[in-house]
Amino acid sequence: MAVRIRMTRAGSKRRPFYRFVVIDSKVQRDGGFLDWVGHYNPIAKPHEIKVDEAKVAEWIGKGATMSEGVRSLLKKAGTLANLQAARREPAGQAPAEGVGETGEESAP
Repeated sequence: MAVRIRMTRAGSKRRPFYRFVVIDSKVQRDGGFLDWVGHYNPIAKPHEIKVDEAKVAEWIGKGATMSEGVRSLLKKAGTLANLQAARREPAGQAPAEGVGETGEESAP
């Protein structure tokens, strides 16, 4: 099952409101979803973008991919940069001191 993080439309006529949801890629736009991870309100000034970064990181770790629209909005919100930084530096692992690239200890 290919899982994607994409938007589903909510709100009334001419007043859109989008939710970021984790959903099977073969399910229709407003079909059943696995998890709700945030929302986007284009009507609010400035646009409101709320994302649960922990949930997004968890689903990306499980292999979910983002749609282009979600990726663009997360980039504008600054969340995408935080996720990429967290992926580069795993939590709880600090770089070893005194160890060079070859694995040998450097002389003091």
